[in-house]
Amino acid sequence: MKTKLTLELEKTLYETCVEAGSIAVEEVTMPDDQGIVDTLSYQHLPSGEDEWRCYELKVTKSDFHSHAKLSFIGNYNYFVLPLSLYQDIKTEIPPEIGVLSYQKYDPDQLAASTEPVLTPGYLTVEKKPRYQEVTLDQGELMRHFLYSLAREVRKAKRVETGISQYPTERLFKELKKRHQHYDIYDPENNFYDRFIDETRTNTITALQEEVDALNLEIAKLQRQLYEAKHK
Repeated sequence: MKTKLTLELEKTLYETCVEAGSIAVEEVTMPDDQGIVDTLSYQHLPSGEDEWRCYELKVTKSDFHSHAKLSFIGNYNYFVLPLSLYQDIKTEIPPEIGVLSYQKYDPDQLAASTEPVLTPGYLTVEKKPRYQEVTLDQGELMRHFLYSLAREVRKAKRVETGISQYPTERLFKELKKRHQHYDIYDPENNFYDRFIDETRTNTITALQEEVDALNLEIAKLQRQLYEAKHK
């Protein structure tokens, strides 16, 4: 499960890559048992060359010191860290690895902004990476990149489709999960209550529409009977 801070870094990094003209995707499994890149970006340069950048996201010191494999296989490789974490461990970062530090926008700045803000914060280049050649097979790397892009497209299409694809039993289980966050002091913010209220309202509306339709049918039949008697 990703933390809120990890998701903030991920979203900010994605938008930063897009602004730079790159195509970015999260959690790309590398060929040749090279691990999983947190975020991998690709850009075809005007020179005709392909450029790959790898980003590893870390939000705590224990996360940074974990034994998880670091998939720094790109032409340029970075750690993406909260500014406070970078200041704490900057002497431990290898010389060839770059660093992007993350800072969250101030709420007052966001409120005063006249332009739409797409990210919760911003990234600053604290340390530039050194260029290195990609040693993996470029065709195989591109295939894995495309597989991950296809996965994200499938996820987006599921969101667009909504809940219609899920069986009733699955939806019931998901509703029960929401119950653990029930707030008895603020019922208006409870999804559970909102769902029940809306369901009840929709049911009443549907029943009223059915009653209205039946009344129209009865009125129509009564009129037909009256006309038949007075012919």
